[in-house]
Amino acid sequence: MTTELLQQVRVIDPVSGTDQIADVLIADGYIQAIAPQIADISPDTVIRDCRGLVLGNGLVDLYSHSGEPGFEERETLVSFLQAASAGGFTRVSVLPDTLPAIDNPALVAQLQKQIKLDEGLDSSSPHLQVWGAITLDLAGKQLTEFADLATAGVVGFTDGKPWENLGLVRRVLEYLQPFGKPVAFCPCDRYLSANGMMREGAEAFRVGLPPVPASAETTAIAALLELVAAIRTPVHIMRVSTARSVELIATAKFQGLPVTASTTWMHLLLDTRDIKSYHTSLHLDPPLGNPSDVVALRGGVRGGVIDAIAIDHAAYTYEEKVQAFAESPPGAIGLELALPLLWQNLVETGEFTALELWQVLSNKPAACLQQELKAIKSGEKAELTLFDPQQTWKVNRENLHTLSNNTPWFGQEIKGRVLQTWC
Repeated sequence: MTTELLQQVRVIDPVSGTDQIADVLIADGYIQAIAPQIADISPDTVIRDCRGLVLGNGLVDLYSHSGEPGFEERETLVSFLQAASAGGFTRVSVLPDTLPAIDNPALVAQLQKQIKLDEGLDSSSPHLQVWGAITLDLAGKQLTEFADLATAGVVGFTDGKPWENLGLVRRVLEYLQPFGKPVAFCPCDRYLSANGMMREGAEAFRVGLPPVPASAETTAIAALLELVAAIRTPVHIMRVSTARSVELIATAKFQGLPVTASTTWMHLLLDTRDIKSYHTSLHLDPPLGNPSDVVALRGGVRGGVIDAIAIDHAAYTYEEKVQAFAESPPGAIGLELALPLLWQNLVETGEFTALELWQVLSNKPAACLQQELKAIKSGEKAELTLFDPQQTWKVNRENLHTLSNNTPWFGQEIKGRVLQTWC
């Protein structure tokens, strides 16, 4: 492997809480040295002028959707991991909603073996982590064999969709307690959300789409928190999208309940006012919030109530998305877009510091998965992302590794691009 000297790069290390300009020497997959200046190098060292660039811990995605197996026309595992690498991620976690669902050890082993043998991937590809399903075929009725899935190496357990039976949720919390694996729930009362497509409010009235009340999410969170208070099994709350949800989670944490939470990157950048375009890539589940929800979510992330930002990458074919807003499947791609757009809209505006943003995209999501990232220091393995916050590029087919185009930024020019990852 080559030895590289990154000269005068901005090193953002959320593990140690530092943000500094330094030289970083990387060789054979390890950080050999980090100092204000490094002059003692071998003749074959590749020297890179990195002034204006950012080097940080590799990004970690809590949950996203892979098309494969079952929907390879949307996304293959190779294209999924290539997109993740291009977006700066060194660890990505796949939800179990494939076809067949990831509800047995054989499929977990098959995916792991496939990644190792695939010629389209190299040593810099992100580490693929797999969520195991809570129920067979995600049907919500019969529980999977938790012990077998845990032994097979799943990162945690989730169905990645709302539950219908609180009695089953209680049993899940009781049964999973001994395994010490993360268990994640997506909160929504489907009876309250009914056929809604857009967050309830003035904009929904103007646009004319069926509304989803905030209570569809908050009543589900309140019920889940009651069960957590009784059973004390740690849980992760996925896809938080309302201001009231942030309040409920803040209260639960203040009371000492073992709860972590995440929102998605698009819920931090867009709101109901953007849906006037009827762009089907703005059809999300849960729906985009009102402006007040976005303010609360950003405050929740900065204040630590919301522990992490998830990408929730969901690729769909052109044919699936080119139809009426209400008829299109919910979801959008994001692995290659999240870091540039979050940096552009949150860091460059001064609302977040660079360190704050990097924390909720790297070491904090890792902590939600009961993992840790190492500080950027001499002797540690290089799990790093090199990012140019000023490079502009156009979001089009030539520049995307994902197979799908379902993003409201498709065809637009954005600023900020990942140059390299070390895994």
